[in-house]
Amino acid sequence: MGTTAAVLLWTLGLLALTGGVLVFTLNSMARVTFALLGSLVCVGGVVTVLGLPYLGVVIVLMMVMEMVIMAVFMIAYMMNPAGLMPMSMLHNKRGALVISGAVFAALTAGVFVVPWPDRVRVRPADTTVQVGMSLMGDQMLTMVTLGFVLLATMVGAIMLATRRGRYDRFGDDLDQRPARDPAGGGVGR
Repeated sequence: MGTTAAVLLWTLGLLALTGGVLVFTLNSMARVTFALLGSLVCVGGVVTVLGLPYLGVVIVLMMVMEMVIMAVFMIAYMMNPAGLMPMSMLHNKRGALVISGAVFAALTAGVFVVPWPDRVRVRPADTTVQVGMSLMGDQMLTMVTLGFVLLATMVGAIMLATRRGRYDRFGDDLDQRPARDPAGGGVGR
């Protein structure tokens, strides 16, 4: 690992840790959501710097969508205005402090106590293929085919659920102007 990668790794790690601390120190759900988003995006960056760009991008995409959806639902459905009212994310402060301190100490000790394996093989050129083969093995073709079948099923179900087709609005030759749109009340209603 080069100097730039090491600096980036430490910077992203510290930013992720800072975002995690902010989750428990900010006083509104909306702010906590965005602090958690920032922390998890930094975790995705750490994974990318460690040489797994596919997983890093997947983490970032998943967390961005999850946190945006959470923020939208908080703004729409929370009793207080947009989740911005002061609140506390801490419950059972003493017990949580003891448990989190013990878990942190155990994980930190594990990093130094566990004998890490040495790399015996040459690193593959494409880590995305390696992750795919590790997850799906010989079933890769099955899963790709299944993805297309599921997509076709969803499109087919939507087409069967609609009352009108593509030719209902513009006629058989697609030349009827203005369109006969049931929602807009065009020609033919």
